[in-house]
Amino acid sequence: MNKDYRQSQRMIEIDTRLIRTGAVLTAAGAAVACAGMGVAAFAVFSAGRRMIRDMNVPPSQQAAMKWRQAKEASLAGARAWQAASDAQNGSLAR
Repeated sequence: MNKDYRQSQRMIEIDTRLIRTGAVLTAAGAAVACAGMGVAAFAVFSAGRRMIRDMNVPPSQQAAMKWRQAKEASLAGARAWQAASDAQNGSLAR
């Protein structure tokens, strides 16, 4: 009975060379992936800088113009709403 117990508890034999090779390949793959991401990020960053440099109007000025347009549109909408409200109130008073 003791012999059967020992046979059922065998140790798994692992080839440590394969484990090390797998770890080295994984590390190499991670290094290549990081290098690839770096090259891609550099390409996107360079394209963005080139696009901004080639613009006729800088982004800061475009943003300021859009902000002024939004403020003017908001003010015009408020005035139109007030005028319509005043006209409605005037017609109800008669």
